[in-house]
Amino acid sequence: MSDVTETIKRNGRPWVTGARLHFALPHFDDFLAWLKLRGYAKRVIAGYVTQFGHWTQWLHEAGFGMETIHDGYAASVASLEAEPFRSVKLRTGALFIIFLEERGVIDPLPKAPSATETWPILGEYRDWMRRNRGVTETSLDTYQITLLDLMKMVGGNPESYSSTVVRDFVLWRASLHGRASARMTVTATKSFLRYLVATGQCPAGIDHAVPKVAGWHLAPTPHFLDDFQIERVIAACSGESRLRDRAVVLLLIRLGLRAGEVANLEFSNIDWAGGRLAITGGKSQRSEWLPLPQDIGDAILSYLERGRPKLASPNVFVTARLPMRPITRAAVTDIVNSALDRAGIQSAKRGSHLLRHSAATAMLRHGVSLAGVGSVLRHRSPSTTMLYAKVDFGLLREIAQPWAGRPTC
Repeated sequence: MSDVTETIKRNGRPWVTGARLHFALPHFDDFLAWLKLRGYAKRVIAGYVTQFGHWTQWLHEAGFGMETIHDGYAASVASLEAEPFRSVKLRTGALFIIFLEERGVIDPLPKAPSATETWPILGEYRDWMRRNRGVTETSLDTYQITLLDLMKMVGGNPESYSSTVVRDFVLWRASLHGRASARMTVTATKSFLRYLVATGQCPAGIDHAVPKVAGWHLAPTPHFLDDFQIERVIAACSGESRLRDRAVVLLLIRLGLRAGEVANLEFSNIDWAGGRLAITGGKSQRSEWLPLPQDIGDAILSYLERGRPKLASPNVFVTARLPMRPITRAAVTDIVNSALDRAGIQSAKRGSHLLRHSAATAMLRHGVSLAGVGSVLRHRSPSTTMLYAKVDFGLLREIAQPWAGRPTC
């Protein structure tokens, strides 16, 4: 790593031999080699080391050493709040700690128990829902937010659940939030109680103790982008640096995929010869084939040929920054929101589902039937697709029912 060291010295930042590295000196060269092995460019490493020198100096002056480096990092997070380049200093410090843990120089901090470790019944519920109901991880994560509150209030022993306890919990939690959150509280609680009934841990009928939240069928109107806005979002993903973003946005806006489906897309899901791709998972618990439009296929190929890092992973889309790994559904949402910002589009609703709604309404505006839209979006119930008819009064004729009463005068 002498080339990186010389680069640092030429820039007038001789932290390699200065007091600022102090206790880090015995491991410094190995740390630089570790960064390089992970694909960090020389320029990036040089910048990291500069801020690393400032961070280690702060640790030394604050009285922290190698044996207390975890406590020192936690203290620096708060103490460096107003410091310039704070994020780079902390990022480099975090990398150094990971390096030391991998090399066995320091012991890693014990991990806090996960929610399912603290409450084993939640893990059993999630596993049962995946196997028997095909519920997605996204839905289970959302339900778990409510169920953690239930665990904290009532505990994880189903024998302590009663109609009164269940009703009191739902009413309490619903009072803290708006109508949408209240409805989610009801949905998650009912789902959990039905699991307990199905597995014989609670008496049948306890789920009926969950109070209902007032609502109107098909009441909300979906937020969506018009054709002009859709093209602006796609155009905002032009250029060699955004090949991945363009492919992701096209999958969302042309086929109406969910964020998790894009994040989990693997090479084996794409049938290039047949011009189709398989969407695996979801509530149907089976793979469903969708057509692969030309523009989506071209965008994915461009990304694979010129934009995707050389990472041995079955996932098509990976992160653009180190450390390299498959993208998550949260990253897909970030890609969409960044594209909306670049396109200058303001919307009350954002994220990947805005593009899914836009895909549905665009298909309807261009003559696709409600049944056809439901097939592409993989809706289990036709009533879900009917929601999109509300964006156009003409489309309402497809679901309008004849008036059963007498004609008016």
